[in-house]
Order: sequence, then structure tokens, then C-alpha cells
Amino acid sequence: MSVADPQQMAPTAPLQLSGKRTPAAFGRLLLSEMRLIVGRRRNQAGIGVLMVIPVIMTIALKASSDGGESGEGGPLFLAAAINNGYFVALAALGIEIGLFLPLAVSWLSGDSIAGEANLGTLRYLLTVPVGRTTLLAMKYLSLLIGAFIGVLAVALAGLVAGGIAFGFGPVTLLSGTQLAFAPALLRLLLAALYLTAGLGALAAIGLFVSTLTEQPLGATIATVALSTLMWILDTIPQLDWLHPWLLVDRWLAFADLLRDPVLLDTISRGLLVDLAYVAVFLAAAWARFTAKDVSG
Repeated sequence: MSVADPQQMAPTAPLQLSGKRTPAAFGRLLLSEMRLIVGRRRNQAGIGVLMVIPVIMTIALKASSDGGESGEGGPLFLAAAINNGYFVALAALGIEIGLFLPLAVSWLSGDSIAGEANLGTLRYLLTVPVGRTTLLAMKYLSLLIGAFIGVLAVALAGLVAGGIAFGFGPVTLLSGTQLAFAPALLRLLLAALYLTAGLGALAAIGLFVSTLTEQPLGATIATVALSTLMWILDTIPQLDWLHPWLLVDRWLAFADLLRDPVLLDTISRGLLVDLAYVAVFLAAAWARFTAKDVSG
């Protein structure tokens, strides 16, 4: 959380709490973090961009299908979208998880500590009676919620655009069986949660990088560069021994939720890798932040 926008400096004032470190203080701090993430104009614009992409994708897909093209050979779920608007949401997630969603999370996480330090408001924020460890935890929790909001925005935009363009109906899973639309929505929610877990691991990396610098843009670029590098490494066959350890390697495994029965092996391995990244980089962020000198 930073207050780089002047109009956003006011919401920090209510954090001047007194008394013991109560759950109410934690809740107020988290609420303040979320107000800044959701309420800032640039973040709202970012959500808008995330939601526009599925709409543009739907328009292009509708135009190509009307012209007799099926969309086969395109990104995951794209060919199925012309028969059921439900798959537009999944195709949009598959496309945006490669760059746009990681970029959004990198921006939020890179700005979380570095933005405060850059403006000199970090010292003021540390007067809140919750301690540095709790402050760091609340920042990470707000990043996790922010990541889920971004993923959900993409999925909802895809659903609405896909429903308008192609309609809805029973969902034919990748295994060939059909699922009613309502249970299929639950599968979509689980896919969103799975991708949020992966982006949450990336947010932990960004949070750590943010504690190393006072330049939020630098922290953002470093986090995006690392995510992009992992995607590149994941495509090199000669490095197949490294692939299982790359954070992004199993992000597209959310497709296994669209099988009957659900294939949990790759998903569970992906979640374990996410958890490992979170544990390592949150620990590193905590070690750096609790020892960070903010008196200057």
C-alpha cells in the first residue's frame, strides 16, 4: 500500500489508533489497505483494462466465427467458446495469466512497501499499534485479496461478454461429460481461486523486492521481469529438470478442474510450489522489513 496519489493520503489518518493491539486495529488496518487498492483511480483503470481484454477477445472471436473460422489451434478453451460463452471466461484467464494478471499483481506488490518509503509515509504508518510483523501480514493479505479481485474481474467480464455473444448452456468438460451450468460456475470459481494462489506467490516475491528499495517502479519491473523470465524458461525443453520448480509451470493446470473426475495431481503440486514460494519470500520480506531502518 502506498499513498502516491495525493488524494489518497487522507484515508491513512484513521489509522491513528490508541490502546492495545486488538483485532479491531488489525481490521481497520486491513480495511485501509483495501480502500487504497480498490479506491485508487489508477488501480480502477487497471481493473478496467483487465476486463476490456475479454470483451475484445470475444468480439474478435465472434467476428471470426461469423466468417466461418472456428478458432481451432488458438489458446486454451478458445475453440470451445464459440459454442458456449462459459468458455470465454476460461480462455480469458488462460490468456491473461501469461502477462496482464502478473503485471497487475507486480504493480500492487512492488508498490506496497517501496511506495510508502518513497513518499516518507512508512514512518507514519508504523505509528499504528500493530507492529511491523502484523503490518507486513496485512499488506500481504490485501495483496492476496487484490489478486483475487483481478482474477474474478477477468472471469466475470468473460462470462458476460461470452454469454451475450454465444449464449450459455450445459458445459461439455474436457473429459467429454456434460455438466449443468450452475455446477460449472463452481468449477470456474475454483479455477479463479487456484490462479489467485499462484498470483499470491508472485505477490510474496514482489513484497520482498519492495522491502529492498524505495523505488516502487523498480520493484514492479523486477517482479514482472522475474515472472516473464520464468515463463520463458518454462518453454525451453532442455531445462525440463527446472520446470517443476518454476512458479508459473503449473498455472495453466486450472484446466484440470474442467475434467471429470478432476485431476488433482498437477493442481496439488502447483499449490505446494505456490506455498513454498510464499513461505520463502514472506520470510525474507519479514527479515528485511523488521530490520529496515525507516528513521531517515
